[in-house]
Amino acid sequence: MNQNAAFTNIDFSHNQLDSNTLLSLYKAILKPRLVEEKMLILLRQGKISKWFSGIGQEAIAVGVTMALHKNDYILPMHRNLGVFTTRDIPLKRLFAQWQGKASGFTKGRDRSFHFGTQDFNIVGMISHLGPQLGVADGIALASKLKNSNQVTAVFTGEGGTSEGDFHEALNVASVWQLPVLFCVENNGYGLSTPTNEQYNCQNIADKGMGYGMESHIIDGNNIIEVYTKISDIAASVRNNPRPVLLEFKTFRMRGHEEASGTKYVPQDLMDTWALKDPVVNFEQFLKGQDILTDQEDAQLKEDIINEINEHLNSAFAEEAIIPNETTELSDVFQEFIYQDIENNSELKDVRFIDAISDSLKQSMERNQDLVIMGQDIAEYGGAFKITEGFVEQFGKDRVRNTPICESAIIETAMGLSIAGIKSVVELQFADFVSSGFNPVVNYLAKSYYRWGQNADVVLRMPCGGGVAAGPFHSQTNEAWFTKTPGLKVVYPAFPYDAKGLLNTAINDPNPVLFFEHKGLYRTIRQEVPVDYYTLPFGKASLIREGSAITIVSYGAAVHWALETLDNNTEIEADLIDLRTLQPLDTEAIYASVKKTGRAIVFHEDSLFGGIASDISALIMEHCFEYLDAPVKRVGGLETPIPFAAQLEAQYLPKTRFETELKSLLKY
Repeated sequence: MNQNAAFTNIDFSHNQLDSNTLLSLYKAILKPRLVEEKMLILLRQGKISKWFSGIGQEAIAVGVTMALHKNDYILPMHRNLGVFTTRDIPLKRLFAQWQGKASGFTKGRDRSFHFGTQDFNIVGMISHLGPQLGVADGIALASKLKNSNQVTAVFTGEGGTSEGDFHEALNVASVWQLPVLFCVENNGYGLSTPTNEQYNCQNIADKGMGYGMESHIIDGNNIIEVYTKISDIAASVRNNPRPVLLEFKTFRMRGHEEASGTKYVPQDLMDTWALKDPVVNFEQFLKGQDILTDQEDAQLKEDIINEINEHLNSAFAEEAIIPNETTELSDVFQEFIYQDIENNSELKDVRFIDAISDSLKQSMERNQDLVIMGQDIAEYGGAFKITEGFVEQFGKDRVRNTPICESAIIETAMGLSIAGIKSVVELQFADFVSSGFNPVVNYLAKSYYRWGQNADVVLRMPCGGGVAAGPFHSQTNEAWFTKTPGLKVVYPAFPYDAKGLLNTAINDPNPVLFFEHKGLYRTIRQEVPVDYYTLPFGKASLIREGSAITIVSYGAAVHWALETLDNNTEIEADLIDLRTLQPLDTEAIYASVKKTGRAIVFHEDSLFGGIASDISALIMEHCFEYLDAPVKRVGGLETPIPFAAQLEAQYLPKTRFETELKSLLKY
C-alpha cells in the first residue's frame, strides 16, 4: 500500500467497493471538474456569459447519480454538472446550451442548467428554486401509481430550504409516502447569506422529524460515502416507498456565480475546506491504494480534456441561431389536434354544476390514468360537491385529497405530466391560486417553450361574485393569466359549453385554466347531451343577433347582458359569448363589429387591466374605419370585491351595463 493514503483529509476507510467501481467513481467525478476548469477559462475570455461553479461539491451530484438507475428521474440544480456528465449527455449539447446554440436543449431560450431532457430522465431547475421539489413529488407519485419501482432524487441548496415550497413538498411527500430523495446541498452560503441567517436549527436534517420523515447527514465531499449510502437508501426506498431527507455537508469554493466572488467568506474557512477537495482527496486515496497509477491518471485526464476540446470546437463551429418569429410562436404550446366528438344522445336538463361533474366523470372513465387532486375532493366531494361519489367509482389513488398547499399540488401536477400522467387540479376557490401563482406562470406556462416539456394539467377555478363571499372568495382573476403566454384560459357561461369545453381541456396536452363561475353553478340550467362530447377552443358563440351594436362578454356577464336585452327588446345587438379567452376568437369579434359599427366589452372583473382593455385595443386597431362610436368597456369597480350585499351589488357592473349600453347607442 502506498503511504500517500495516510495523507487524505477525507476518511475513505469505510470502503468495501471493488477497484472497478472505485475507478468508475473517479472517472465520473473527474469529468465535471475538468469541464468546469475549462468553463472558467472561457468565462474569463468572454466566450460564455455566466457560470455557477460546483467546484468542491462534485461528489454529491456524481455519487447520487451513480447510485440511481438510469430510468430514475433526477432534478438537479445549477451546481450539479456531475448529474449531466454522469448520465453521459454529449458534451457538445451542453456546450451548445451554454452558448445559446440551436443544438442545445432550449434552442437559445434559456441558459445554464435551466432545462430538462426526457432522453436522460433529467428535469432541470428554474431560477425560483423551490418548485422543482414539488415537481419531484409528482414524478414520484406517477412511479407509485404505475408500480414502476422508480426513485426520484431532487436537489436544492440550504438557502432553498427557506422557501415555502420546501415545506409543502416535504409535507405532501410524507403524507402520500412518495419515493423521493430530497437532497439538500448545505454548502454554507446562499450567495453571501450564511446558514445561521437561513435557519435556526443545528442541521437541516433535523427538520425531517417534523414531517415524520427519515433523514440522514452525509459527508458531501466523500464520494464513497455518498455513493454507498445513497445506494443503500435507494434500494430500501424501492422496497418500501417513502421520502427521505438527505443533508450533504459540503462547501462552495467559488462564488455563487463567478462575478460575486468569495470575499464575504473568512479565509480560514476557505483554507479548511480547500483541504477537503473531493476530487484531489479521492485521487490521492486511489493512488495510495495502488488502484490508480500516475500514468493512468494522466492518460485519463488527457482523454477527458481531448473530449472537452473536441466537443467545444464542434459547438463553437455551430452557427448562431437565426431568429424566426413563426418558430417562436409555434413553440409556445404543444400542438393539439382537436377531435370533434359530436353526440346525438338524449338530452337532459342539468345545472351548470352537473355538467362539470359529468365531464369529469366521463373523462375519468375514458382516461384510465387521469388523476384529480384538490382539497376535500374525495369523500367530502369538494366544497361544491362536484366530485361527490367519485372515490367510490375511481378510488383514492385517482381522486386525491391534498393538504392545503396550492403551490406544491400544482407542481405535483407538473411532475405527473413529466411522467406521462394527466391531472386535473381543483383550486377550492380561484382566489387561492395566488398561493400557487409561481408554478402556474413560471413552470406550467414556460416549460414547453423552454425545453419541449408539455404541462398536461387542467386547473379548475371556481370564481366570481354575487354570492356575498367577500374579497378572498369572489374574485374573477382570469386577467392574471391571459397575460401569460403558454396558458390557455377557458370561461364558459352555459352548461352545454362547460361540459364540452372541459372535455376538450382535459384532452389538450397544454396547461388550461378552466374558470367556473360559482354564481352559475346552481342557477343556470340547460339541455345537455348525456354522453361525452367536445367543443373547440377559440370559437365564440353568437347568442343574439342584431345590427345596432356588438356586445362582447363571457361568464356571468353574458347572463346579465341577456337580461338587459330581454328588458330592452328594442335593442338589436350581436351578443358574443367568448367562451375561451386564450385562444381568443378575434375573427368573430371583428366580423360583428364591422357589421354593427359599435362595440361594448362587458366583464365582471375590475376594469383596468382586464381583458376588455385588450379586446378594445384590438377592435380599435383592426376595425377603426368601421366604428361609429368609441369602443366602450364595462367592468367592476377599481376596488377589491366587498362582502356586504349592497356593497357587492355596487361593485359588480350588472346594473351599470344597461346605462352604458344605451349611452353608446346614442353616440
